[in-house]
Amino acid sequence: MSDTIEKIKCLIIGSGPAGYTAAIYAARANMNPVLYQGGQPGGQLTTTNEVENFPGYPEGITGPEMMVQLQEQAKRFGTDIRDGWATKVDFSGDIHKVWINDTIELHCETVIISTGASAKYLGLPSEQHYLQMGGGVSACAICDGFFYRNQEVVIVGAGDSACEEAHYLSKMCKKVTMLVRSEQFRASKIMEERVRKTENIEILMHTDTVEVIGDGQVVTGVKVLDKSTQEIKEIPATGFFVAIGHNPNTAIFKDYITLDEVGYIINTPGSSKTNVPGVFVSGDAADHVYRQAITAAGTGCMAALDAERYLAAKGH
Repeated sequence: MSDTIEKIKCLIIGSGPAGYTAAIYAARANMNPVLYQGGQPGGQLTTTNEVENFPGYPEGITGPEMMVQLQEQAKRFGTDIRDGWATKVDFSGDIHKVWINDTIELHCETVIISTGASAKYLGLPSEQHYLQMGGGVSACAICDGFFYRNQEVVIVGAGDSACEEAHYLSKMCKKVTMLVRSEQFRASKIMEERVRKTENIEILMHTDTVEVIGDGQVVTGVKVLDKSTQEIKEIPATGFFVAIGHNPNTAIFKDYITLDEVGYIINTPGSSKTNVPGVFVSGDAADHVYRQAITAAGTGCMAALDAERYLAAKGH
């Protein structure tokens, strides 16, 4: 452990729209925020090529560009933005202890957790290739569905959110093929009924994705295996959506912060407060419902205001 301990008024862990918005508000309130960017600076949005639904960008913007702009804005007001990620915490006392890269020890008056959630992918090399290329693989139908209007797409998943996303895609795409890996849906009956009743959704049960196929740049189809017959077939598609869930990046907090069964942080309804006074949460680490850049930014603002009020009440 480190010999020197740094004292910090407001520590922000994570650098997506939530972390940067919290930093903008905290810096403007003279809280001298320090923000550690984490393992994926800019968060999930850095894997999104086009962001067209964030207010104020009439022409749209790329995810990485938007993150650079948010970072610049946070810096402009004096946020100390650093590389590195939190590897351990101790929230048992009044002073919140956080270790960065296992070496730097920070003693913080307030902590804003903005560590986000990571979409689960199938892990196929072809899927990862087209995800990196930005050419047809997505884990967010609401973010990217618009780019596939009047086209044919494939979605993998069996839960409520997969059904919701398939139904969402069906409104703008010519055809949606839904791949369910087992013999039954995990979704609630009402959600399953909704997709089954939608004319342009074809459901293939007991079906595995073998490969995402394309021309190297963009997706042209998906190779699937029917596990009942062992038959392999190709489905033409320009988009491949993965809806098999998210992993909230919250494991290091589990001994101190109340999490739900999946690992999302449980906040006090209507606020960003966690069960630990002085520790706040914003963004996807606590949000398994909306998961949008705009909602993450909104909760980042809430977390900074809550942290400011917490400090004011303590006479800081």
